[in-house]
Formats: sequence, structure tokens, C-alpha cells
Amino acid sequence: MVAEKPTTLVVAAIIAREDRLLINQRPAGGSLGGRWEFPGGKVEPGEDPRNALARECREELGCDVEVGSAYETVFHEAKGAWLLLLFYTARVVSGEPHPMEGNTLAWVRPDELGSYDLLEADRPLAGLLQRKFPHFEHGA
Repeated sequence: MVAEKPTTLVVAAIIAREDRLLINQRPAGGSLGGRWEFPGGKVEPGEDPRNALARECREELGCDVEVGSAYETVFHEAKGAWLLLLFYTARVVSGEPHPMEGNTLAWVRPDELGSYDLLEADRPLAGLLQRKFPHFEHGA
């Protein structure tokens, strides 16, 4: 019998403002420190993914977001486990995004995403957004 790899459910926000997308850099010294990603995090057991994303944005960005529709799903293998990433559109409804956990934020054009050291799991979404951004549905 083959042991199955554990799966972790992760959510991430696609927050757009005009022609730019919000990404954040993980704090140096932590897991995957210095790498860039779309804001989000792990879904806690029993937690609704949309509620998890709203919580993670409050914790990471210091603002409230309205989570919209699911935009893309990515299944990624990392360190002997699976990550199931659910990317949602989101829009800021209260506050202004700012660094909360020692992270750095950047508003970037989709064509600039390739110049950032994105996490491998976020790269498929970056490629999709580079091709489809003019037709991207902002917010909810």
C-alpha cells in the first residue's frame, strides 16, 4: 500500500487596482523568506475558504476585503505534500493594504510578475494573468 501525501488547502487573493495587482514578499528568515506571492494563507480545519481569505488579508494586509468568485485552482506538490490553492478575486472595502507581518507589498503590472521571485505555486496564475488581465473581472 502506498502512503498518500497530505493535502493542505490554501487560499490567495487577486486584488487589482487599475492596471496593477497586489503581491507581497514573505518576511526574511521565515519559511520561503524573500519570495513573492499573492496574499493569502492556509485554511483552518472547518473554516470556509472565503472567510479564511478575508481573515488572512486582515492579518497580512491590515485591511478588509470582499472576497469574490473563484478565479483559478492550482494543485502543487511541495516538500512531499500537496497544496490545493484556491485563487479568488477580491477587492478592498475598508482600509488601505500595508505590511503587517514584516512583509513587503508591491502593486505590479501583470507583465512585471516575471521579474519577481514568485513561489512556484503562484507562477501558473501569474502566467494566466499576463495573458488575460485586460479581461480580468475586478472584485466580487
